[in-house]
Amino acid sequence: MKDKVVVITGASSGIGEALAKRFALAGAKVVIAARNIGKLIKLADELSKDAAEVLSVKTDVSSESECRNLINETVIKFGGIDILINNAGISMRALFENTDLNVIRKLMDVNFWGTVYCSKFALPHLLKSRGSVVGVSSIAGYKGLPGRAGYSASKFAMQGFLEVLRIENMKKDLHVLIACPGFTTSNIRNTALAADGSQQGESPRNEDKMMSADEVALQIFKAIQKRKDRLTLTSQGKLTVVLNKFFPKFMDKMVYNHMAKEPDSPFK
Repeated sequence: MKDKVVVITGASSGIGEALAKRFALAGAKVVIAARNIGKLIKLADELSKDAAEVLSVKTDVSSESECRNLINETVIKFGGIDILINNAGISMRALFENTDLNVIRKLMDVNFWGTVYCSKFALPHLLKSRGSVVGVSSIAGYKGLPGRAGYSASKFAMQGFLEVLRIENMKKDLHVLIACPGFTTSNIRNTALAADGSQQGESPRNEDKMMSADEVALQIFKAIQKRKDRLTLTSQGKLTVVLNKFFPKFMDKMVYNHMAKEPDSPFK
């Protein structure tokens, strides 16, 4: 990964921040993007202390023009792109019947359209470098999670889009990785949206039983090195995907019961 140009969205915290540190340690040229420029500058300063080449670009991935600017700034600075990691994302927690439709739109704008915009503008450069497009998705992109209608919908859409991107470019050596962590100790649940669009606040789940952001970043890093098509993490996540193929109705009940056990679950 030395001297590879890597663009990471949602890099101000969680998996994105851990990925930035992992690639910087490997000698890559790292472009970090997020809405919070203060956190980006702090991270860039930290990475630069280890002689990493870093570019910070304030980016709201739900904005087509800001995604275009992110790619343009990267190419101006480093001359091309080798790896694009679409990591920026938000979640939600509410019953669909109670959810304001603007919440669904916002999740689609960030999780799905953010991936589409960045991939569209980066694609010519990635085809030239025979590079990698990565989508940090979720097990919710394989199995609908109750209370997360917008989140599951956006991740299903992301995965469908990335599969098409892979197939269309399979003779052009474009690598496309769909990475699906299970529940991870990241900021995404703390910033998850409630039914009215307000932030959920404290996570209802036990963080001690989750995979760390650093471990997820390491597994994604290795999967990119090996140019894997798919990465599904945690034994629970892998089991969910496999069983859902053969016993979908049974898994509906299992997923319902599992998610209903969350503290303050919106359904029982």
